[in-house]
Amino acid sequence: MENATYAVDENGRPFIIIKDQGRKTRSHGLEAIKSHILAARTVASIVKTSLGPRGLDKILISPDGDITVTNDGATILGQMQVEHQIAKLLVQLSKSQDDEVGDGTTGVVVLAGALLEAASSLLDRGIHPIKIADGYERACAVAVAELDRVGDVIEFSKEEGGRAELEKVAQTSMGSKIVSKAHGLFAKIAVDAVLSVADLERKDVSFDLIKVTGKVGGSLEDTTLIQGVLLDKDMSHPQMPRSLTDARIAILTCPFEPPRPKTKHKLDITSVEEYKKLQVYETEKFQEMIKKVKDTGANLVICQWGFDDEANHLLMQNDLPAVRWVGGPEIELIAIATNGRIVPRFEDLTAEKLGKAGLVREVSFGTTRDKMLVIEECANTRAVTVFVRGSNKMIIDEAKRALHDALCVVRNLVKDNRVVYGGGAAEIACSIAVAKAADEIASIEQYAMRAFATALDAIPLALAENSGLSPIETLADVKSRQVTEGNTRLGIDCAGKGNNDMKAQFVFESYISKRQQLLLATQVVRAILKIDDVITSGGGDEEY
Repeated sequence: MENATYAVDENGRPFIIIKDQGRKTRSHGLEAIKSHILAARTVASIVKTSLGPRGLDKILISPDGDITVTNDGATILGQMQVEHQIAKLLVQLSKSQDDEVGDGTTGVVVLAGALLEAASSLLDRGIHPIKIADGYERACAVAVAELDRVGDVIEFSKEEGGRAELEKVAQTSMGSKIVSKAHGLFAKIAVDAVLSVADLERKDVSFDLIKVTGKVGGSLEDTTLIQGVLLDKDMSHPQMPRSLTDARIAILTCPFEPPRPKTKHKLDITSVEEYKKLQVYETEKFQEMIKKVKDTGANLVICQWGFDDEANHLLMQNDLPAVRWVGGPEIELIAIATNGRIVPRFEDLTAEKLGKAGLVREVSFGTTRDKMLVIEECANTRAVTVFVRGSNKMIIDEAKRALHDALCVVRNLVKDNRVVYGGGAAEIACSIAVAKAADEIASIEQYAMRAFATALDAIPLALAENSGLSPIETLADVKSRQVTEGNTRLGIDCAGKGNNDMKAQFVFESYISKRQQLLLATQVVRAILKIDDVITSGGGDEEY
């Protein structure tokens, strides 16, 4: 190697010094844009096979050897080690869709990849990147307007009979997940959880009031919704009662134990008698603390800190059940659920700050010694917990991700109750509308708009391919029927039911999610097309 030098370190270990490693390298013009498009297409092709109800899963192995099996686009891209700068933009695009909407993370990346692939052929024909970007913007506006036109409004209410439509939309979001066999149960849980905490007048849903936790054991069908709080803790002493009715809870974030000498204290104990006096003093002080708690009317203490065995024994003797080492987020949720106040200083504890719950019970699991606490019949009924069961941790984690998507979809419908039809029906309708609008444009942007229409077909093509159908033949058939029949509900029959009407199959997607996919994908593609120079900085000489 002419540009390399062989050397050894002080221990005799060989290494190679590459001379030009520190130089700045530069790619610019069409070469840079083409390399960006190639990187984006590579990322999109990775998640493309995970799209739709028949999409395949990916197995992700972390540096520590932990295994994740998922088909969630945001999870796949988030755990990938991506080096290319443009590929990182698509990872951020997926994360942005996940943060903003919570669903459609795979579709938005596939769409962005298809838009860039379509732009590549336009660049080869000599069309300027800015003209392509402007054409894409105009096409996106047409597509969003078409979404407004083809969308339907679903009506729902908190009553039992008014939730069916919400459950159908939630089921669509989980069709490709590992929980698809139990998607009816999970959809019902997601709808019940969101409507329990939703403020329908303000169209607001606080996810802080919904806690999702899991425990290995049982099956997915054993997953339940608890109207209250579930703690992965048990009573601090095995002889404390396993169940409490009419619980009045002291919620402490301060130490609850006999006073201890601080680190910088100096305490001289020269005899056994003095040590015994110290023990008596500590016990008396803690007895006073217990008395103060009981005087407020509390019959249960939940503490963020721990207490030693001596304090634990005193609590048991004084008939004051307690739970120790409860995490900060759980403490906050308990306070919200029970209408209690968190007490940061023990001196501030009063009867007015106690939380109230109708029932606190300890539950056991199978033959294991694992126990959990359930706080039910709370003063504030808006706090809920979803308790996920599964045969192993991997399934529970994927079930949580599926549930997160379903919760987000239902939340989106509370904010905006418009839906579009799935199975690629919305994309096909938008593609037809954009292609028609392109014919009315006299400028060169019409080519970009037609490319946008072609890129929209990537979603139904991927759905058909992942379902084992002939992609081009299936798309051509559905597209021609949409045009001739004027029925925008026709999509890809992924489930093989022999019916392309997505309304009849109850395949819905939230309008917010689909609109956000179009807008975000177009914005990112526009940004990528405008980059024509990449300079990688190093510490050495410049090379242009």
